[in-house]
Amino acid sequence: MLTIHAADLLITGDRRPALPGGAVLVDGRECARIGPCEELEAAHPTARVRRWPGLLTPGLLHPHGPELLERAYHPDPREAGELGTEPIVGEALAALAMTETRWGASARRGVQRMLAHGTVAVAGPLSRPAVVDAVRRVGLTVQERLASPAGSPALDPLAGRNPGEAMSRPLGGEATFAVFDVPDVATLAARGAGTCVATVVGGRLLHRRR
Repeated sequence: MLTIHAADLLITGDRRPALPGGAVLVDGRECARIGPCEELEAAHPTARVRRWPGLLTPGLLHPHGPELLERAYHPDPREAGELGTEPIVGEALAALAMTETRWGASARRGVQRMLAHGTVAVAGPLSRPAVVDAVRRVGLTVQERLASPAGSPALDPLAGRNPGEAMSRPLGGEATFAVFDVPDVATLAARGAGTCVATVVGGRLLHRRR
């Protein structure tokens, strides 16, 4: 089934100009075409159309993959009264009884929180099997990093970085992208990736703000 994802403004992440009223035509896992929404709708009248507010961009690469998925515990919502809702690290993490099963559950929750910030790839390597499995099942890619990133780990992949640095790859090929409820790139840089309203990985809508 063909799906058109349209936004107020589309940027491809390369030298192509920004496209007001732009859209991506998704065919299965692939990005079949990028262009003005009205043109795509006219060429494919039976396609499903999803209209999003704001800015459609390439998905984001998170530089702190191991730190957030293998060196932090993401509490289950049922543990919020005891452990809170934020990732647990350091001495507090060392005090928890962590099993491989618990690491896997934590990673699945962590990945969902990353998707809610437009993340489609993490910098690695990842070594814990349960974490690798959680990332692979969702479809996030793991990219090699040559040095430890600067700054403290945060769920927002734009923390301390500009959007251009954080985009994983230009639009095209595999249908992987994110949409943010902001009018332009400058506002995205100022407000951060918490403005994400949708994340698509391999043609699948994996996060949608409700």
